[in-house]
Amino acid sequence: MSPRRGSVRGERSRGAVRGDRSRGGVRGVRRWKRYRPLRTRLALAATAAVALVAVGVCAGAYVVIRYALVHQLELNLTQSATLAKQQSRDDGDRPQVLADSCRFLAAPACAQTVPADASRRPPTPYRLPVTPAVREVAAGERAAYYSEVTVDGHPVRMLTTPLREGLALQVALRSDTVRDGVRQAALLLGGVGGAGVLLAAVLGYWVSRTGLAPVARLTAAAERVTATRDPGRRVELPGRGPRSGSGSGSGPAREDEITRLARSFNTMLEALEQSVAAQRRLVADASHELRTPLTALRTNTELLSRAERLSPAQRERAAGALGRQLREVTALVNDLIELARDEEPQPLVEQVRLAELTAHAVGTAREHWPGTEFRLTVAPGAGEALVPGVPSRLSRLLSNLLDNAAKFSPPGAAVEVTLAPGPEVAVRDHGPGIAPEDLPHVFDRFYRAESARALPGSGLGLAMARQIARAHGADLAAERAEGGGTVFRVRFADPEF
Repeated sequence: MSPRRGSVRGERSRGAVRGDRSRGGVRGVRRWKRYRPLRTRLALAATAAVALVAVGVCAGAYVVIRYALVHQLELNLTQSATLAKQQSRDDGDRPQVLADSCRFLAAPACAQTVPADASRRPPTPYRLPVTPAVREVAAGERAAYYSEVTVDGHPVRMLTTPLREGLALQVALRSDTVRDGVRQAALLLGGVGGAGVLLAAVLGYWVSRTGLAPVARLTAAAERVTATRDPGRRVELPGRGPRSGSGSGSGPAREDEITRLARSFNTMLEALEQSVAAQRRLVADASHELRTPLTALRTNTELLSRAERLSPAQRERAAGALGRQLREVTALVNDLIELARDEEPQPLVEQVRLAELTAHAVGTAREHWPGTEFRLTVAPGAGEALVPGVPSRLSRLLSNLLDNAAKFSPPGAAVEVTLAPGPEVAVRDHGPGIAPEDLPHVFDRFYRAESARALPGSGLGLAMARQIARAHGADLAAERAEGGGTVFRVRFADPEF
């Protein structure tokens, strides 16, 4: 390998290392910008905004002050030029030095006249520098202008303007005062700008700390809920207690975006708390309901395992009891699975003719309850009613209501089913009715009134019916009927599912 080729490769490798380091540095800066805390970003943004305003104001003030000082000096030059023109009115067109005392700050302006012809010279040497541009002004080829020159080591502001044909007038004043004034203004404004930037940093930190305090409380509440898995905590709203969630309190108090966010978070925590409580109740109730049939199943199973000790009649009774208990457990598990569904699958939704669906459900109930009479009445105008939904689920809703009515109907009493415009389906039984203290709880899961403890069922039928009704945009309500019994009404208020 030649030395040249090795050195080239070495440079390439070192360049690649430097490139990797630079890219890594850029990625690190980007990563820091992306993952730094919100409070830091807000403080930096507020500081940058106020700092930009402060620097902009100081820069604008500097420009204005400098312009004002220079403009005042130029006005003095213009006045001096007017005075020099009046003094040299009778001097003809000969070049001359009118005043040469501009070395002093308090002295009048230096003034001299310069002809367009460079061969013509004044009796005394020119005090101010003469350039070709001055000759052009004297010849009328250029307009008057201001310039910065140096005389005896001092800065001077000079005005060159036409005096008369073939002659230009130069007037100059020392500009030390303007330079010093602009410098002092720059220092003062720089100090003010620096103080403004520091003040902006303090204010930015205060704004971020104060403005994000509710967000910090929100974050702390979320972390506490995550750590303790207890959704019972709430975020304290400004001017209210920690339990002032959605809608409590005596009127609006500081309704800003953060407050609304905290209230929404409290509402979410309240819904989560209710959901967790409902889940725990469901598990506890399901465990309680399953314990009895499972115990009976185990007993009958153990009994059948010793079948050689049983008589044929005993084996038949044990097998029949085992089959009934298996069916009860299967029905209970299926009901729990149905209750776990929150909504209906949209692909299965279709327009259902409610009269035909109700007639089918009544026919099925007659087969299932042969000793109970079911009377179906369709009011005028209700026979053509269409409701969007899943037919099997709506049929399950009506079947649960009909089974519940048949279960509580006394012998010889009919179950009346009425389809009215709205559309509305009413199912009435002539049983003992629901006690006033039980009426608010009839749709709760596993709830069974005292009079229904001895009847078959798991207490899930009405809860499942209400869930199906809500999933279809309908309202299911129970009320005591006149003359005894109970009426369940299903109102399909919203035609769109």
